[in-house]
Amino acid sequence: MTQNRRISARNVRLEAMDLAASRIHPVHKSNGDEQKYASAHYAMSFSKGLDHDHTTGLVANPAHFEAFRHAIDAGMIDSFTTAVAVPTASPRRKWEAPTAGIVYDLQGPDAQAVTMPPAPALGSTELAFEMAEVYELALLRDVPFISFDQNGGPGSATLNNAVDRLNALPYAMSGFRGRPRKVDATGKLTRQTIFRGSTPGVEVGPYLSQFLLIGTTDQTGTTKVEDGRISYGALQIDQRVAKAEAADDYMMTWDDWYHVQQGYVTPPGQNFASHTRRFITTPRDLATYVHYDALYEAYLNACLILLGQGAPFDSGFANLTGGRPVFAAGAAWTPNATGFALFGGPHILTLVTEVATRALKAVRYQKYNNHLRLRPEALAGRIEKADDISTAHPLTCKVFNDLRDSIWHTVDAVQAFNAAAPNGGDPTALLPMAFSEGSPMHPSYGAGHAAVAGACVTILKAFFDTSTVFGTDSAGNIRFAHAADIVDPLQFEPKNNGASLGSSTAPCPLTLEGELNKLAANIAVGRNMAGVHYFADYYDSLRMGEQIALGVLEEQALCYPTDSFVLSVPTFDGPVVRIGRL
Repeated sequence: MTQNRRISARNVRLEAMDLAASRIHPVHKSNGDEQKYASAHYAMSFSKGLDHDHTTGLVANPAHFEAFRHAIDAGMIDSFTTAVAVPTASPRRKWEAPTAGIVYDLQGPDAQAVTMPPAPALGSTELAFEMAEVYELALLRDVPFISFDQNGGPGSATLNNAVDRLNALPYAMSGFRGRPRKVDATGKLTRQTIFRGSTPGVEVGPYLSQFLLIGTTDQTGTTKVEDGRISYGALQIDQRVAKAEAADDYMMTWDDWYHVQQGYVTPPGQNFASHTRRFITTPRDLATYVHYDALYEAYLNACLILLGQGAPFDSGFANLTGGRPVFAAGAAWTPNATGFALFGGPHILTLVTEVATRALKAVRYQKYNNHLRLRPEALAGRIEKADDISTAHPLTCKVFNDLRDSIWHTVDAVQAFNAAAPNGGDPTALLPMAFSEGSPMHPSYGAGHAAVAGACVTILKAFFDTSTVFGTDSAGNIRFAHAADIVDPLQFEPKNNGASLGSSTAPCPLTLEGELNKLAANIAVGRNMAGVHYFADYYDSLRMGEQIALGVLEEQALCYPTDSFVLSVPTFDGPVVRIGRL
């Protein structure tokens, strides 16, 4: 028997190997901006941490960028120290995991077996629009999310102005051909749809996913869902975040911007002078969440909430979990076995976090080896110095003037904001950043948070019944359950300036699929709110993360040789993928 088991285990590994080998490695394509603007000192490429010219903000010596690119292509970590010239002042920040996309993995798609399309190129209406989006989000950081969901509320004028400016841009007027946004019936952005993401259900109900707010009941019975504390074994996770000071933005003057682009260490993070915590209430709060999160924690928390609620599993294997039996209505049946190590809590909790590392390796290959896309803060620097760059590189760089002119209404608003801000004082076109250090020390496209979101949420959608809705059941419990079991559909939103949560009847029931998609969008777009990513970074990274998780599930399905099951996974673009072993 031992010999037979050893051979059968080998055969399963070989079957998984064949499945992985059958995945055709795609051709990785970039938008060509690195080569197109090479003569302009690689003006459209990530260069943070290299030495920059103070007048133009471009790399001072293009050979330094080329050495950086050669180090990336070589894939040796020491090359970034021995072969790349950097500013001599210290302390300095370090580039993060530039060789991670070169390694191999033993489960799921290889890091280079998935890809992302070219990012929007300089000169396109799409790039102009998504840069305007990032600018507008910076102006909206302290407008409460509840104002996004209503016609009135604090910051309404600022929000309305952002909607109007974005709707007037050519990319919006052409119908968002490429990476679509959520719009109303007339094809326009509204306060309810703007900055929501692109996947099914994200435009329904409050801006924030319920999974970023609610908690669970605990062992003592004293903690309620609306208290926002999640049971994590015998411990609790508090959904409240540290409250950063309003209007406390960074890198709004040229010298501050230049200091950060050089890679110099800045004073730490954000200003938490009030020493208080609150439920996520504003985009600044969401930016704080994605500044300090453990990357997969939002999805681990969602899993803990769903398990704590006893949320229904996918019907394709619910009987294997000890969940609802798949029989005709009214059939009496009580299971004598339940899921735990297999198809139960530990299985799901482990897998929802395990896929994160694979998503990060794949997205690192896209970041460094393929796209090397500059961060929004750097593109804002190009807009600020468009005249100087055009003078220094007249054959190639008038395009930055054109970009500035194409979104001039938004740029004007940013210049007025920077001139009036306590941490600004100059009417620059620089992007106000939520974090003193600006973006991380790696390129913009793809986005690590978004790739991890895509992978982790896909696992949750595979294991749980995504058709369930949120509300109060007949026993008075607040949970995700089948629609027939929900008496009052609910939604929670922060109240009293984030001090507590308030519930109301949901005009349209919130589905589990929609709230998980919304959770992924909230986390990924939250990085845009901080100023460190563009919309395309969210859009394409999310879908790449999904492909990684689906590949892991396909290979794991080979390992369950007895009970038949099928997982039905609604994808971010709508169609359902079915994975299983019959």
